[in-house]
Amino acid sequence: MIEANTSDGRLALGMARASAQPVVLRGHVAHWPAVEHALAGDAQIADYLTGMDSGAAGTRMRAPAEAGGHFFYGPDVRGHNFVREPVTVSAMIADLLAAPVDGAPALYMGAASLPVGLPEFSSANPPPGVPESAVPRLWLGNAVEVQTHFDVSENLACVVAGRRRFTLFPPDQTRNLYPGPLEHTLAGQPVSMVRLGAVDERAFPRFAEAAAAAVTAELEPGDAIYIPPLWWHHVQASARFNVLVNYWWDAHPLAGSGLEAMVHGMLAIRALPEPTRAAWRDLFDHFVFGPDAVPPAHLPPHAHGIQGPLSQDTARTLRAFLLGALSRR
Repeated sequence: MIEANTSDGRLALGMARASAQPVVLRGHVAHWPAVEHALAGDAQIADYLTGMDSGAAGTRMRAPAEAGGHFFYGPDVRGHNFVREPVTVSAMIADLLAAPVDGAPALYMGAASLPVGLPEFSSANPPPGVPESAVPRLWLGNAVEVQTHFDVSENLACVVAGRRRFTLFPPDQTRNLYPGPLEHTLAGQPVSMVRLGAVDERAFPRFAEAAAAAVTAELEPGDAIYIPPLWWHHVQASARFNVLVNYWWDAHPLAGSGLEAMVHGMLAIRALPEPTRAAWRDLFDHFVFGPDAVPPAHLPPHAHGIQGPLSQDTARTLRAFLLGALSRR
């Protein structure tokens, strides 16, 4: 995995985004006051964050101690091995500090909007070179394991307190990661059914190929990692008190959901005969993935229509076309 130090972090982030490759940015947010408080100790960063708490309720996941910090499905992929419950940032922090070192339940509060929960955080800890549209989000927890999953957006994750191990897999390893249900997930995104560190090789024989393609990184307070869209990633937090801030943003603000488009493709194309699916594959290559798709050079500009560059007008027309087609089914 590419690594860069704080002196060239912004340049490295720009290069990583252009090449769609992950990069570790050492010391990228080491100047944050939040990181300085974290390095002073758990109590100091806890007081710092609690002092900013607006009192807004978020959601946390809680799993029993016997889960070993691993949030996953229940038996036979029914339900989950954890419960969701409302909690404020201050209450979450208090529970983390009060939890025993051994035998503690797994506690994880994720994707909490910082402008809502800690409205003063971003002015004191400014966004590190991400687009203005990226909303900072807070992640709090003890020694928990986040199952391998992917995000549809670009992601910059910044470690404030604790230590995290990231294991990343490129999108071309999807088949070898044995994705779980698309509509019954742990927290919104599909996850791999393979547990790192306890791989059932008989049930998941192809995972060895994914493991060979994986890259890992150990992050400490002040470090950040850029994860391109659709890269699978597993996150292991090892400290009893962990804090992370991340930023998600989309490369094109008008683009729709690729995941929803894929699910629609499952409805419209997957059950067709193979020759017809192959024909649709050719059409997708031309109209969606092909280098000549936008704009169609053989047509005059006024005739480009929805084949033209994505703009407010074309996005509005595309949505209207899709809504009309779906409403007729």
